[in-house]
Amino acid sequence: MELHKSSNEVATKARRGGSREAIVEAAQRLFLERGFGSVSMDDLAAAAGVARRTLYNQFTNKEEIFREMLLGVASQLEDAFPPGIETRGDVEEVLRVIARTILELHKHPEYLGFLRMVVADSREFPWIAEEFAAVMDPQTERFARYLEHLTTMGILDCRHPTLAAHQFMGLLNEFSLWPLMMGREGLPVETEDVIDETVKMFLRFYRRPRAAGPG
Repeated sequence: MELHKSSNEVATKARRGGSREAIVEAAQRLFLERGFGSVSMDDLAAAAGVARRTLYNQFTNKEEIFREMLLGVASQLEDAFPPGIETRGDVEEVLRVIARTILELHKHPEYLGFLRMVVADSREFPWIAEEFAAVMDPQTERFARYLEHLTTMGILDCRHPTLAAHQFMGLLNEFSLWPLMMGREGLPVETEDVIDETVKMFLRFYRRPRAAGPG
C-alpha cells in the first residue's frame, strides 16, 4: 500500500494506462484523508485523473475499491504468517521473524492510516469492520494452527492456540501499534529488545519443559 504518492503522480500513472492501480491509489489517499463516507465516485475519478466511464469500467462502486485495498493489506499480513509456516525451522526463530514483520508493518504510516479509517468508519459502515476481519482472521488462524502443530509435536503446551496467538500479537501491539495509532511515540526501547523479550516471555510460559537426560 503506497499512500504517499501525490495527486499528480497518480494522474500521470492513469494517463500511462495504469488506470486500475491509479484508482486504488487515489482511493487510498482520499479515504484516509476524508473518510470512506465523504468520498464520492466523482471525487475518485478526479483524483485518479480518469473519466467516470473509465472508473465504472474498472469498479462498480467504491465498496469494490475498498475491497481491492484490502487485498494489499492481506498480502502484507501474509508476510508475517506465510503458508507452510510450520516448516520454517526452530520455533524461537520463527516467532522472531513473525514479531519483526509485525513491528515493521506498524511503522508504515499508510497501514496505520488504514487502521484508523477502519476504526473511524466502521460505526457508520459496519461492513467495513466485517471485511477487515475477514482479511485479518485467516492470518491469526494460520498462526494459531502453527502453535497447535507445535503443541502436537510436544514442543509447546498451548491448550488454547487461538488465545495464545492473540496474546503474542497483543504483546507487540501494546508496545508498538496502539501508541502509534494515537499519534504517540512508543517506549524508548530498541526493536530487537522488544522482539527478544516478547519471544522469551511467550516461550517461558508455553514451551514444554525438555525431558531430563539419562543419569
